[in-house]
Amino acid sequence: MAGEPAPPEPRVRLRTGAVLVVLAAALAASAIAGLALGPVRIAPDRVLDIVVGGLSGNRPTGAFAAIVWDVRMPRVLLGAVVGAGLAVAGTVLQALVRNQLADPFLLGASSGASAGAVLVIVFGTAAAGFAMGVPLAAFVGSMAALVAVYAMARRGGTMTTGRLILAGVAVQYILSAFTSLVLVLAAHPDQIRSVLFWTLGGLGGARWDELALPTFALLVGGALLLTLARPLDLLLTGEEGAHTLGLDTGRFRAAVFVLTSLVIGVLVACSGAIGFVGLMVPHAARMVVGAGHRALLPVAALGGAVFLILADLIARTAAAPEEIPVGVVTALVGGPFFLWMLRRSSRTEGVTG
Repeated sequence: MAGEPAPPEPRVRLRTGAVLVVLAAALAASAIAGLALGPVRIAPDRVLDIVVGGLSGNRPTGAFAAIVWDVRMPRVLLGAVVGAGLAVAGTVLQALVRNQLADPFLLGASSGASAGAVLVIVFGTAAAGFAMGVPLAAFVGSMAALVAVYAMARRGGTMTTGRLILAGVAVQYILSAFTSLVLVLAAHPDQIRSVLFWTLGGLGGARWDELALPTFALLVGGALLLTLARPLDLLLTGEEGAHTLGLDTGRFRAAVFVLTSLVIGVLVACSGAIGFVGLMVPHAARMVVGAGHRALLPVAALGGAVFLILADLIARTAAAPEEIPVGVVTALVGGPFFLWMLRRSSRTEGVTG
């Protein structure tokens, strides 16, 4: 059919496979570094012995084994899952709004998820005791924020970078004010610490028993989004082109917004608001493998996992023994990157358009 995206060429497939192999190796190396480095440094070969022994059912004993298996391993795995999920979510959001500046954090999805989770933690005692209470509240907040930003940015059937950014900033300010109000009203110090965790993001509280839900959300959500690679590619042709090729863009966007918000909500419920992963990683992946989502989504997932593991490693070693919230590290890297992208886009579009 005329205008339908062409299948990837063999050379592109080969390049994508090579990129995936390199990223998988980088993920393994970053994971070993995350397990080995910290206030207590452990030799990489010792780390491998502990990991292999634990996976084989013959976990070594001792202080090093406890540090690797009980403290650092859940943290590294959560970083990989959250980083991969945020990168995939950012990739999909950029396709839905046809703008490479879109991001779960910049579009208010992360802030909305944080606001929902914080509200339940502070005021919803019964809901917070329910296993799905906080993730469900995070999902509702994420979805509400995305819908609000999308509705404000879309005017007269069109959406520009300027309106998208301004709408996202406005929603973020409102949600930040709301979270600050909740912080003031929080009655217990533990609640205040929890609220600060949600606003800054962190992986320090990772535990084995909390990994199942975000992993499930990533695997199921990522698999479903990968099956939607072709319609996501069609969106890149524009509204008229996608309609011509048989895509109901309104229903498709609504369904994918819900799915993406669910993934974001669950991830933020486990890590707090970590910004800019979903902005930087998809852009870097697109520069390497192109815009086709069948290759872009897995590359972005692996790249996001590597990036967040390394960012968390910096967060807990740069100012040791003090720990920097990982959201601060990603913001220090992502802020300049966002300004660079904004400058590039303003050359061709006009920021306030």
